[in-house]
Amino acid sequence: MAKLSFLAGFGAGYVLGARAGRERYEQIRQGWDRAKDDPRLQSLAGMAQARADDALSSLRAKMGTDTPR
Repeated sequence: MAKLSFLAGFGAGYVLGARAGRERYEQIRQGWDRAKDDPRLQSLAGMAQARADDALSSLRAKMGTDTPR
């Protein structure tokens, strides 16, 4: 059942993507390029990375594997 759902989703995504065409692809890519270079997004990504690192360190300490990987 899961395989069938995956294939149906993949097929729908492929058809919709093919219909959108190159022009829409370029719009999405340009939007991504602008967003990834935005200093506000970079700041949020840095804060999220720091929180994830802290959470991972805390979890490792609780599990007794305090060595970083």
